[in-house]
Amino acid sequence: MGVSEQHNRVIRASEIGQYVYCAHAWWLGSVQGLPSTHQREMADGEAAHWRHGQRARTSLGLDRLAYVVLLLAAVIGIVWVIGW
Repeated sequence: MGVSEQHNRVIRASEIGQYVYCAHAWWLGSVQGLPSTHQREMADGEAAHWRHGQRARTSLGLDRLAYVVLLLAAVIGIVWVIGW
């Protein structure tokens, strides 16, 4: 990796966490390019984050649906009170 590539590289929060936890492990992976010996654990963590993201998106969609149903119920209630 050249100097300009290092300068423009995005540093992720997980990378900072890895550096804080073990600077040597960060150096081996990020600078030397050696793969982690914990590939299975990392894959499990990625899968858990993906599942959490799916649940968060589902929750957001259900929240929006609840607001639509509430608005619809309010409109029906107003129409019923007016006696239209």
